Amino acid sequence: MFGSALPVVQRYAELLAGAGVERGLIGPAETARIWDRHLLNSAVVAELIPRCASVADLGSGAGLPGLVLAISLPSSVLTLIEPMERRTAFLNECVAELGLVNVEVRRGRAEDLSGRISADVVTSRAVARLDRLAVLAAGLARPGGQVLAIKGAAASRELEEARPVLGRLGANDVAIVSAGVGLLSQPVTVVRFTTTLPAARLRT
Repeated sequence: MFGSALPVVQRYAELLAGAGVERGLIGPAETARIWDRHLLNSAVVAELIPRCASVADLGSGAGLPGLVLAISLPSSVLTLIEPMERRTAFLNECVAELGLVNVEVRRGRAEDLSGRISADVVTSRAVARLDRLAVLAAGLARPGGQVLAIKGAAASRELEEARPVLGRLGANDVAIVSAGVGLLSQPVTVVRFTTTLPAARLRT
């Protein structure tokens, strides 16, 4: 799946299992599942992202999926958005250690960065329920950009609850899609929609 970038991903796995656990960015129990639950699940989302697209990863945390996507998509520019200082410190250390030149780490809340970032694609994983997440993510996407919200078994229920919000946002092409079919035993469930309104309109 990672090809020649595998050594970089392996080093990132070591950072997650080491400093990531020590600083409380991931739980100790997650070290045994770093590859199947975190790295591979993040990597397959790359198949949904157009080549050379600019990507904003909302609530990057320990870098999932943002850092994995940066490794998998060297022709894309990734902006990792995270409000907590200890997490952005870890992200910056990972970027330096892994030698990633296509990543910018931005410390701040999505609400404050709305309109200041205009990405082709906005990704998120385990950030918030879809009705709340949709508003935050849409403010970081350009009009006509895509939002990819990585969700689990509750995706259908969250989508139904979020439809009034998506309607107010003017979201188009709303769908639940799967990533990693044929690669993972359990493909990743993603809620995808296209934005239509500029960030300034979303704040009014």
